[in-house]
Amino acid sequence: MADDRGSGSVLALGIVCAVLCVAAGGAAVDGAAAAHSRAAAAADLAALAAADVASGRAPGVPCETAGIVARANGADLTRCDQAGVIVEVTASTPYLGMAASVSARAGPPEGG
Repeated sequence: MADDRGSGSVLALGIVCAVLCVAAGGAAVDGAAAAHSRAAAAADLAALAAADVASGRAPGVPCETAGIVARANGADLTRCDQAGVIVEVTASTPYLGMAASVSARAGPPEGG
């Protein structure tokens, strides 16, 4: 019969390592979700602000205003297209060397 002393310590160490790996993965996923939420909020607000400018409700240049609003919300404006009073923007936030990008559209409803 072999000596099993110390095998419990090795098993406990293995369990602790597994739990730490799962926790680190969960933290990375949670951080990515937060980055996406920041980008989504920035894109929505930037599109709304630009549409207000495009419709004449606020002074300025629509895409410049969108860029200012996106930066104020922690994102970079990567795209801004205006067609009349409809504005489509894309905002992105960096996370772990990648970027979470979200697009938003603002203006009057289509067909109305």
